[in-house]
Amino acid sequence: MSTEPDQTPTYVAKGQEFDRDMTYVPDRITRDARTPEHGPVEGRLWPVEPGRYRLVAAAACPWANRTLIVRKLLGLEDVLSVGMPGPTHDQRSWTFDLDHDGVDPVLGIHFLRDAYEKRFPGYPRGITVPAIVEVETGELVTNDFPWITHDLFFEWTEHHRPGAPDLWPAELREEMETVMKRVFTEVNNGVYRCGFAGSQEAYDAAYERLWTALDWLEERLATRRYLMGDAITEADVRLFTTLARFDAVYHGHFKCNRQKLVELPHLWGYARDLFQTPGFGETIDFEQIKQHYYVVHTDVNPSGIVPLGPDPSGWETPHGREALSA
Repeated sequence: MSTEPDQTPTYVAKGQEFDRDMTYVPDRITRDARTPEHGPVEGRLWPVEPGRYRLVAAAACPWANRTLIVRKLLGLEDVLSVGMPGPTHDQRSWTFDLDHDGVDPVLGIHFLRDAYEKRFPGYPRGITVPAIVEVETGELVTNDFPWITHDLFFEWTEHHRPGAPDLWPAELREEMETVMKRVFTEVNNGVYRCGFAGSQEAYDAAYERLWTALDWLEERLATRRYLMGDAITEADVRLFTTLARFDAVYHGHFKCNRQKLVELPHLWGYARDLFQTPGFGETIDFEQIKQHYYVVHTDVNPSGIVPLGPDPSGWETPHGREALSA
């Protein structure tokens, strides 16, 4: 079974283990369309240019949520516009249901698929968010989500706000890569591995892997304010978007229910700390998150009923983690 962020499947394949398809349009946006120092170069290189592109990122999607947070942290709102599809979609495409007449006011489309098809007629893969679209042509540029946030930091430097955080500290990058790899495989993707398991055996194994990683994170965050120490990095952005959805969706809907986030003192304090940091909490819409998972995943939740809880007010309570920043 395979799928892509975030064109999530509408079936659970019986007897199979969840396997995420990580094939994306590999184009990169770089300063002067130069060859970047970091990462693969398999597709076309596009130049950084304010106003040229539009980021399409649904608030409901954790992978797209990363881009919304990084865009805000770096102060790129005036140079990279954002279009936000609604929380629900069918097999065809994400749609701009939240906009007037269901049409994105800049791209002039209802279906995000139109931007994919404009560049790749008959595009055969899932229509995913986040996606970056060239405004003038209406064509998809890239949907390669790990590299979108990476390049917003490394390639859009000229347009960062004064005092923007260093999300990739040079002295920490090697360790960061190890931490982020484990966060992705075991937590970001681990909750999906539980939710879309096609057999009891696959679920049991996924559940054990997830909680082994969450226990590791709980221990790690007992002595440091953020994943890499005293400052927020890209690693924190990547973990936060899963934690923000944990009690509202993953605990019940995906059966990740050994404990709730609010029962894990260090992870819960850490998540609240980030939520209350400018750039994080304002990108979270718990109602859209719940509507997406509980309505779109008809195999997991055939009734389509969206739960009313949990109460989100706890996210604003004091976290007390300032003491960990010496």
